[in-house]
Amino acid sequence: MLKTKILFVGPNESGKTVLANFLSDTTENVGGEYRPTEGVRILEFESAPEGSGDKTCEVELWDCSGDFKFESCWPALMKDSSGVVIIFNPDVPSHLKEIETWHSMFISSQGLQDAQCLLIAHHKPGSGVEDGRLPLASHLSRLPLIHSNLEDEPEDVRQAFCRYLGNVVNTMSESREREEMSIIT
Repeated sequence: MLKTKILFVGPNESGKTVLANFLSDTTENVGGEYRPTEGVRILEFESAPEGSGDKTCEVELWDCSGDFKFESCWPALMKDSSGVVIIFNPDVPSHLKEIETWHSMFISSQGLQDAQCLLIAHHKPGSGVEDGRLPLASHLSRLPLIHSNLEDEPEDVRQAFCRYLGNVVNTMSESREREEMSIIT
């Protein structure tokens, strides 16, 4: 079975843990109060990436803290990652600026392809924000962007993640094939 390592990164209080728990079907009794992630949480589950037929892959979802005090750990977290998802709250203006830093630290530094990246504009319950265009920098606007609202459209979020996972798996397969061909020739 194919194994993928996906990093969830982004600013504090953007909804990374809520989305990670939802996608991995993990339930935590948090009582609705915000508890920042310390360092990283690793969630393992199986998922069927879109376009893989009936094949499933094992997903290691690394829910990374948005606190810069853990910056010294980031290189270790990035090691062998298959993809990066930047999660932010579009209602918080500073988050739109911060995602450029997250892109630089986690995507540019690893040389990931666009297909291995995803932006999630996570709308908190009752925010009332529309799924409109966001003022993103040009290098960020090339990346796939989904709006998530777990109150109104939870299965749309899950389907979008499975599509993204399919892109990551295809990129990994193509890379492996190129590597094998370079060994043969």
